[in-house]
Amino acid sequence: MRLFRRHPATLFLLSSAVVLSLTAGCATTQASNSAQAPTTPLPAPNPALSGTITIGAVLPLTGANATVGTDQKRGIELAVAKINAGNGVLGQKLAVAVEDSQGQTTATIDAARKLVAVSKVPVVIGEYASGNTIPMQQFLQQSSVVGINVGSSSIELRGTGAKQFSTIGLDDKAGQFSANALYDKGFRKVAMLAPNNAYGSGIARSVTDAFTGKGGQVVASELYTEGQPNYRQELARLANADPDVYVVTTYGRDGATINAEMFELAMTSKPVFDIYLSQDVPDSDVKAVEGRTGMDVKSSVGGSEYATYYRQTYGEGFMTSFSGFAYDAVFLAALAIEKAGAPDAGKVAAAVPDVAVSYQGVTGPLAVGPDGQRLAQPYTLGTVRDGRIEFP
Repeated sequence: MRLFRRHPATLFLLSSAVVLSLTAGCATTQASNSAQAPTTPLPAPNPALSGTITIGAVLPLTGANATVGTDQKRGIELAVAKINAGNGVLGQKLAVAVEDSQGQTTATIDAARKLVAVSKVPVVIGEYASGNTIPMQQFLQQSSVVGINVGSSSIELRGTGAKQFSTIGLDDKAGQFSANALYDKGFRKVAMLAPNNAYGSGIARSVTDAFTGKGGQVVASELYTEGQPNYRQELARLANADPDVYVVTTYGRDGATINAEMFELAMTSKPVFDIYLSQDVPDSDVKAVEGRTGMDVKSSVGGSEYATYYRQTYGEGFMTSFSGFAYDAVFLAALAIEKAGAPDAGKVAAAVPDVAVSYQGVTGPLAVGPDGQRLAQPYTLGTVRDGRIEFP
């Protein structure tokens, strides 16, 4: 599987709200600016469906993580089309009201509040950054609305409430996988860089615990403040620690800045291992990330049907590794509403674990534990070549 570089300016949507539904055989949006026209129309909705059930989503359609948010929205579009081409939900069409989080916590909560108070949705999917998803799920829990996390991995998500779930594995799983990969590659001294937020501190701690538990050393660990014009001080401290490998995990525009500065400072003469390659590399200059290795989640497993569906619709491969988790979340919500017999949040929350245990998602088995978190998460290793991430 290959993930392509995209310039972030082409990915911004002008609307703050987009309602996804299917009309006349193709996806339509209200007040949206599509980044690229589909090459194959999405399947037409079943004409026997009557009425509409609406759920919500809060995604970073603008801001530093717009690349990921746009890819998540695509996953939602594909799932809605597939569901409505079949039997829908309770004999009705499914629609997803999408709000733009702008990648900011305040905007995330405002968007969730609008979906709960105005749209009266029983389920909200999103966001992406843990620092936004955690307070959003806390708000949803207080509002007795189901939340499904599709991109955040902080272990703090385990405590957001009984109606809150995740279709993506959390940092303890990602940290163990990363530590194993680093150790198996022969590295014994690592220097880490991560954002100073719920995700960054969590993944740094998870990797450190797992790597030192295997006998390795973390010779330096830096948590950077997001939105700075440069990160040369943090990078200099990592370089001075003289590690075998730099382990980095960043977001969008900050990642592009950090990757460029690592290249300029000749830090890329040493190996660089990226945690979640596709949340960082697609927005970076090609020469700054050439040859980089790292790990990521799998957007599709067990065959290429979803990857083919995506490519036929959008005329390109996955933008990031995160569309499949949004796709699976829509199906999980639809199945839970169907089992509940009504779009009632309380009944839907009770149904989610039951339908998740038997649902084979495009990202793999989605069974959740008592805390609502995904039990098994497939990961993969990748390498950047000519600006593209290549996975096995």
